[in-house]
Amino acid sequence: MIKRFKRENRGECEREWRALRLLAAHAPGLAPVPHSADLEAEHPVVVMSRLPGEPLRGQVLSDQQLRALVAAVSELYAAVPADVLAEVPVRPGRQHQLIAQIRAWVPQVRSRVDGEVGVAMDRGLEWLARSDMERVGRPDVPRVFGPGDGNLANYLWDGTRVRVVDFEDSGLSDRPFELAEITEHVAAWVGPPLAAETFLSLFDLNTAECARLSECRKLLALVWLFLLSFGDPQQPRNPPGTTERQAARLHNLLA
Repeated sequence: MIKRFKRENRGECEREWRALRLLAAHAPGLAPVPHSADLEAEHPVVVMSRLPGEPLRGQVLSDQQLRALVAAVSELYAAVPADVLAEVPVRPGRQHQLIAQIRAWVPQVRSRVDGEVGVAMDRGLEWLARSDMERVGRPDVPRVFGPGDGNLANYLWDGTRVRVVDFEDSGLSDRPFELAEITEHVAAWVGPPLAAETFLSLFDLNTAECARLSECRKLLALVWLFLLSFGDPQQPRNPPGTTERQAARLHNLLA
């Protein structure tokens, strides 16, 4: 399989190549096998094996599939040894970047929404102002290797196990943030929903991780509310009412 990147996305190509090599060394079989890369080309390219399986997005997951997803995610997070992980750059799209993006979105979006969406957005912004998310530096939780994309389309079920693709935004992270990326991604609930609470209950998180998970879920839900509010009604990417449903999801997380 050949994956090509735009010239301006050279960083994505580098992260993909780094991730595939790390996982080939420390978790063989979990991700595509890296064959070659040309990171300096005008359009950078990574050549890798093609994995079998069907994306979990859009499926009602059986108990076997759900547990296989948990196993794959857990293996991925634990794959890279601590001494190697210490040399891996922090993944893009972490909390401080997301918060800065939210602040930039407010003047563009808030005046365009009203009703329950506007109320949820205001509640989310009020929570954010009260939270420690902007003030906390590196969270006091174990560091892991994170894939950086919670879309269930990146998790492939082959009938026996789940494997993982797409590492353009991968890097140093933590379990609560990465798990929130999965449960709050629109792919987890538009269509057949992921049983989020059951999924999360299958991870042995410590007290600090549980507290951070709750905050990360709120942050990611607020990010998705803004993203969905940018949608063009004339060219919808999601079913009607998706933004309103997201507003309700954020309300529930903030309750």
